[in-house]
Amino acid sequence: MVAGGRVAVVGSANLDLVTVTPTLPRPGETLLATSYSEGPGGKGSNQAHAAARMGARVTFVGLRGDDAAGTYLAKTLEDEGVDVSTFGVTDGPSGRALVMVDAAAENSIIVVPGSNAKLSASDIARAGEAVQGADVVVCQLEIPLDAVQAARRACTGMFVLNPAPARVLPPDLLAGTDVLVVNETEYETVLGVPLPERLDDMADVAARPGTPGTIVATLGPRGAAVCTGGVVTLVSPPPVTVVDSTGAGDTFVGALAAELARGDDVLTAARTAVVAASLSTQSLGAVSGMPRRDEVVRHLAESTSPEPAKGRPVLTTRPASGHSHKEKHHT
Repeated sequence: MVAGGRVAVVGSANLDLVTVTPTLPRPGETLLATSYSEGPGGKGSNQAHAAARMGARVTFVGLRGDDAAGTYLAKTLEDEGVDVSTFGVTDGPSGRALVMVDAAAENSIIVVPGSNAKLSASDIARAGEAVQGADVVVCQLEIPLDAVQAARRACTGMFVLNPAPARVLPPDLLAGTDVLVVNETEYETVLGVPLPERLDDMADVAARPGTPGTIVATLGPRGAAVCTGGVVTLVSPPPVTVVDSTGAGDTFVGALAAELARGDDVLTAARTAVVAASLSTQSLGAVSGMPRRDEVVRHLAESTSPEPAKGRPVLTTRPASGHSHKEKHHT
């Protein structure tokens, strides 16, 4: 793996319809939006955009509808430098996400899967070398599990799984994952226990048979806890003014994958990814605020050096949204 390594992102692509309102609506309430925008989204597409901006050679494997939204989604990825030759077309509409953001940068999302629900193991097989030859393969769970399993089996490099929206995973998928990236809510759903009050206790979970030895728990504005080789390290983010945290978690995963494909170890890659995710919250929208690698490198000096998590409790925070297509917190 070298600079500009190869990343295959197997996942979803949606057209995001984003409204900004002073508060999120209560049941039965009608609000007037202060702004509205449309843009590319979906966890897979977001992570592909993020990895490309971090300098990786990215291929996107997915399905789009035979509609104007699908054409637009392919063009935005292609304009980012992403290879879309394995971004197929199927009958019916492309995926959509209805995103509401309030003045405090909190969000609520409804996702309509559309074409994403049709991605299958045969689509992964048709992708061939794009998946098999990648240094890092990244998957999420906004596509059918059969497609995720097929991508894991085809992967000859490092397999990174971001199990969102969270669900209990088949044992072979969990055991076959090299790097598991979860937020606090996903951690409990996927691993069967809450994120421990003492972060260093994550090592006990990672040591269980059938569990990935490397677990990255994203902690919103507190950064990320990286458990690898039996050691847990807390990586803190630089200070930022949050405008919209939509897509920050996907920025983290895409940046992490790009740095792993570049050849960095997981701790170094996570430190870079934390900075990228934090910077992404300074603009409205899932993709628009994603930084490029040169900007991230400039800000790395502002982030706290990683430190052992031993004895460091997990501070009480409001749990992130159970559907993490858009992270409610920074990472």
